[in-house]
Amino acid sequence: MGCVCAVCWSGLGLIERPFCERLGTPFPADYGPGLLSPAAIANPPAYDRARAVARFDGAARELVHRLKYSDGAHLAWPLGAMMARAGHELLGGEPLLLPVPLHRFRLWSRRFNQAALLARSVARASGAELRPDLLIRRKRTAPQVGLSASQRAQNLAGAFSLADGAAPRLAGRAVVLVDDVLTTGATVDRLARLVRRAGAASVDVLVFALVVKDG
Repeated sequence: MGCVCAVCWSGLGLIERPFCERLGTPFPADYGPGLLSPAAIANPPAYDRARAVARFDGAARELVHRLKYSDGAHLAWPLGAMMARAGHELLGGEPLLLPVPLHRFRLWSRRFNQAALLARSVARASGAELRPDLLIRRKRTAPQVGLSASQRAQNLAGAFSLADGAAPRLAGRAVVLVDDVLTTGATVDRLARLVRRAGAASVDVLVFALVVKDG
């Protein structure tokens, strides 16, 4: 089933309260409950809440790299279990877990979708319903990091769609989008808009690691 060694565990920059209730980004001090970051106020995302286990640096970066590129599929079980604990408040109320889909060519080359493996582990730990079949990635996209807002929008235009018959299954349901890393947030924002148009009652995001900008 796999495990995370003590060295990797001790090197994780775990994200715990206080943090922005919307974006999940950590605060340097406790400013009171329910506080939002300036970024969440200035540019609120299409999703309701994002939660992550750790900052995307050091040990977290290494674990994600091993999961995706070094035949580390076995790591999905312990990482997903940690995600279930970090995102426990998102997992009540019988949500649907929707992993961020890979394009079929990337799935063929990698042999697995790391988001789907993580979501399966979260489902096992939490009892939430896993639905990897409701979202489709229609085109290959370039990495979002380093792109401007307009370039990110163009990159993701037409990238995702709902599978046939998905809309009735999403209507009125709480949805949790699952991925390995939350970087710019553009991908999950686009997916959140898609499932909201299908009638989802709420949309949250659960990842293993979150890119946190200094300052």
